[in-house]
Amino acid sequence: MQLYKRDIFNEIKPYLGDETILVLLGARQVGKTHVLKYTQKFLEEEKSKTFYYDLEYPDLLGILNKGTSEFISNLGSKGYLENENVFVFIDEIQYLDNPSSFLKIIADHYKNIHLIVSGSSTFDIKTKFTNSLAGRYISFEIFPLSFREFLKFKNSEYVNIDSLSSSALYHIKLLYAEFIKYGGYPRIVLEPDETKKRDHLLQLIETYVRKDIRDLADITDINKLNSMLKVLASQSGQILNVAALSRETTISQSTLHKYLSILEETFVIKRVTPFSHSPSVEISKNPKIFFLDSGLQSLLWFGNFQSTLLGNVFETNVFSELVKVYGRNNIHFWRNKQQKEIDFIVKKDDLSILPIEVKTNFAQFSQKSLSTFLKKYKISKFNVVGLDGEKNQDYFKYPWEI
Repeated sequence: MQLYKRDIFNEIKPYLGDETILVLLGARQVGKTHVLKYTQKFLEEEKSKTFYYDLEYPDLLGILNKGTSEFISNLGSKGYLENENVFVFIDEIQYLDNPSSFLKIIADHYKNIHLIVSGSSTFDIKTKFTNSLAGRYISFEIFPLSFREFLKFKNSEYVNIDSLSSSALYHIKLLYAEFIKYGGYPRIVLEPDETKKRDHLLQLIETYVRKDIRDLADITDINKLNSMLKVLASQSGQILNVAALSRETTISQSTLHKYLSILEETFVIKRVTPFSHSPSVEISKNPKIFFLDSGLQSLLWFGNFQSTLLGNVFETNVFSELVKVYGRNNIHFWRNKQQKEIDFIVKKDDLSILPIEVKTNFAQFSQKSLSTFLKKYKISKFNVVGLDGEKNQDYFKYPWEI
């Protein structure tokens, strides 16, 4: 298997060799194992000794569940020498009965063993990680491929997309349309056949969204869950109205809140909160709902991939790209009582904010809402993200330029 460098590796690399446990979080099949394997390969090329435990194998899970003594003994049988500096990778750490106790003992008493572990959801991790691990680990969120990673995985000849000829731009736009259509799950990107892409993503929905989510939420009526997912997919990019969703799905509001939390903690959706410095003036606290992958959204919504570029699917895709750059919790939207709205308000590391409007065609852009926002918050910089039309303003950006 060819191992591609994911962008997240640049964030992980400085912590390799620290006493801190490194925890990789992300949805099933999003590429956590790939990142672990790439990191292992990098360390081995640096002449470090590594060991890998995939806890989806019952025998390995059984060994770790017996405790740290059994684990150290097993490491010894694989060539570990007492007190030597080694790296241990543990895939799907949430399968352990008591991962907190296991990790804490290793972190406190075997500082020469550097742990890099993965987990499929923050829900499982929060459930099984106790306060005893506070200060002992740092987590990294793994998302579907960004467009730049998408090009890398497809071995595209277009490596430098910051400076494109008109011919190259035409091909990049075609590739971006493919990226929107199918999304960024690595297996889907690497599969050349559209029917197999659909089958693989349907299986991911079946085994992850409809099985894991059902089990985590203790769902008894799977048909209602399926109905909820279909409605949510059609509403990605819209204000979340739980009362209306409850009526449409016949699921109680309290149960819906539970389902939504688990969908969010398992990296399927994100509830995006309004941006406001003055809550009394700007509109209520209702969030927007976004899927974290446009291919997954389309398949849940329509049952198939769509060739026509729809505005809210494009907006979902742009949201996903923003999350990969700025993080899940730094993206907001703005809407005031006069119904003026801006698609995204990004909070940047330097504490500045960047308003972003999303249009499938740059010609659709109108500055009315932005002018109100810019005047209110006394800022001048903004971006308009689009794919088609004439890119004749400095603030017009293609999605790969955000």
